[in-house]
This record gives sequence, structure tokens and C-alpha cells, in this order.
Amino acid sequence: MWDSLNAILGSTEITSSTALVRLLVSFVLGASIGLERQYRRREAGLRTFTLICLGSTAAMLISIWIPQSYPNFLNGDPGRIAAQVLSGIGFLGAGAIIQSKGSVYGLTTAACIWVVAVIGLAVGAGMFVPEPECLSRL
Repeated sequence: MWDSLNAILGSTEITSSTALVRLLVSFVLGASIGLERQYRRREAGLRTFTLICLGSTAAMLISIWIPQSYPNFLNGDPGRIAAQVLSGIGFLGAGAIIQSKGSVYGLTTAACIWVVAVIGLAVGAGMFVPEPECLSRL
């Protein structure tokens, strides 16, 4: 069992089993950060962070799967979709920041949104070592 799981985690080819495992890992990591933010009663909580992490992972999985499935498609670059995910997440983060009466609120939430997106992209790319380290820093 551990050998097959290790083979799935270390695989560079996107199959339904690798996608499922990566999405499950993404769900757990996004939900754990979301639970912490919800416990502290912040603007974004469990659902928001879980969806961001899952969406980022799915985007990365698709960006890797397209060039694998269509080798004649010469413009398949996983880095392009990852860059656009980060740009889009920047807009979500900007929406979480509120300025009121000379104070700025939601800056940490905006930063967490961006970090969760990066974690989701990393999980989608199959980089399972950095995520727990990032998670422990939050």
C-alpha cells in the first residue's frame, strides 16, 4: 500500500489517481488553514481557504495534463496558468483588505489567501515537501 501511494505521490504523470490524491492533500491543507482563520473569526474561513487551495491545485493539474495529453500542442506551459492563478488571487486578496478610520484590516487574511493559493499550486505540481513547512509558518 505504501509503495503504491509513494508511486502516486512521486508521479510526474497526471492520472485520475494522482489527481485524486493531490486534490485530497490540497483539501486537507486548505481546510486546516481555513479552520484556524475561522476559529479566530477572520473575514475568510474554512470554505474560502479550502476552495482557494482546491481551485489552485485543479488549475495546476490541468495545466500539467494538457501538454501530456496533447503533445502536438506546442504552447502548453504549466507556468502560464500558475502565473495567472496568482494574479487572480491578488484580486481576491485585495478584496479582503479594508481601510476604515485610518486603520487597515484584513492584510493578514489577504496574505494567507495568497499563500494558500501557492500551496495549492505546489500540491498540484506534486511538491509535497514544502507544504507542511509553509503550513507550520502560518
